[in-house]
Amino acid sequence: MSEKSRIPSKFIFYLITVSVFLLILSSLFLLQSSNTSFIPRSVFDLILVNGTSVYFDPHVKKEPIKRPFASSEVSQVDAVKPSKRISESACQVSNSSKKLGSVGRKKMIVCDSNQALLRVFMYELPPEFHFGLLGWKGMENQTWPRRIPPYPGGLNLQHSIEYWLTLDLLSSDIPNVVRPCSVVRVHNSSQADVIFVPFFSSLSYNRHSMLHGKEKVSVNKKLQDKLVQFLMGQDEWKRKGGNDHLIVAHHPNSMLNARRKLGSAMFVLADFGRYPAEIANLEKDIIAPYRHLVRTVPSSKSATFKERPVLVYFRGTIYRKDGGVIRQELYYLLKDEKDVDFNFGSIQGNGVNKASQGMASSKFCLNTAGDTPSSNRLFDAIASHCVPVIISDEIELPFEDVLDYSQFCIFVRGADAVKRGYLLKLLRGINEDKWTKMWERLKEIVHHFEYQYPSQPGDAVDMIWQAVSRKVSSVQFRFHRKKRYDRSRLVV
Repeated sequence: MSEKSRIPSKFIFYLITVSVFLLILSSLFLLQSSNTSFIPRSVFDLILVNGTSVYFDPHVKKEPIKRPFASSEVSQVDAVKPSKRISESACQVSNSSKKLGSVGRKKMIVCDSNQALLRVFMYELPPEFHFGLLGWKGMENQTWPRRIPPYPGGLNLQHSIEYWLTLDLLSSDIPNVVRPCSVVRVHNSSQADVIFVPFFSSLSYNRHSMLHGKEKVSVNKKLQDKLVQFLMGQDEWKRKGGNDHLIVAHHPNSMLNARRKLGSAMFVLADFGRYPAEIANLEKDIIAPYRHLVRTVPSSKSATFKERPVLVYFRGTIYRKDGGVIRQELYYLLKDEKDVDFNFGSIQGNGVNKASQGMASSKFCLNTAGDTPSSNRLFDAIASHCVPVIISDEIELPFEDVLDYSQFCIFVRGADAVKRGYLLKLLRGINEDKWTKMWERLKEIVHHFEYQYPSQPGDAVDMIWQAVSRKVSSVQFRFHRKKRYDRSRLVV
């Protein structure tokens, strides 16, 4: 064959490239036009992670929901799902004596729903209960937004837990989203271990608890009343008296009107400071970390013992009521000490940046009781790798059944802390080696207190679901005991 008749190799390369491109393009078109997707239409089809922004495929049309409050559909995937659960999941938390710093830090794979620790059914409440509170307005019969609005900043953010849990459940329907397999969403409530109520109660309180204009009842109270009425009418609630329902009420004043009526449910709370024991307790409820406000210090940039000139740091509101009066006593004891930074402060202005700088340059950060036993300050300290000094006798801590806080926190009883000289003597007596061990442990466990989307193994979202899974057996236990002498079951 002559040179002139031979086809140039470059031409062949370009021809192959164009053919492959056209093949991929046609495949994508077929996928988008397919009407046989297993993904429920009420959730995301395409996710592009950018902060908390989530995008949907605009070609997906949402079918009208027959029941305005709860979805009665059973997806094809759930209908054929076997009931047998795998007892030792690759995602399950080990109960061994190993440090928890490695919990969840496993290689992430696409979750097999049969191996999930927890199966959760989520009510399809109208947007006024969740993303509508963020200002989102969807089309008629549209439950979930195609682009998730960001959560408001400032102090609102610290109680945003229901936002992250809702996003995580929605994303569990997307097969190409890589996330831990601690929880999967099911669309048949009879297959669920837990029934999740997607009510953004903390945001409802923060934004709508005050009366406006001619209102006689606040929007926040109206929503709680509507929620109670709805839940009491659901077969899912009646089945176990609400014992298997999960309600997030992280702000201490959220759900004030409804908490007694819904007290049989599991609550996700910041602490038990404003709850009677019969409504909230460790037997059934979950303590979740605040979403910290300061930026997490990278481990590689975390200052060492000698690089932190301040011994003790506190910045915040000093005059508090209830158990928080200890703050002002400590202020007068410590304010004139040369290596102590104890000042008034707030989130206003440059407050968060000042707190971030102060904690990152201090060896110990005070976490005292405020109006309630807990505060966001503890989690800001953890994010700053500043050893927390917890002075709050009634505090409950997140994940304490698997985390040993004594490895990275100092606990001081309130009565001892206000003794002149006691606190400084204690902290000055902690040498560099002891402090460094606690500092190293802080860097190991800090990821357990990070809220992320999509969730990551062992982060705050994943840890909350794992904590819920550990409550399920006790919920079943209590439910079964109540049925011992229930004669109504024998009546036909």
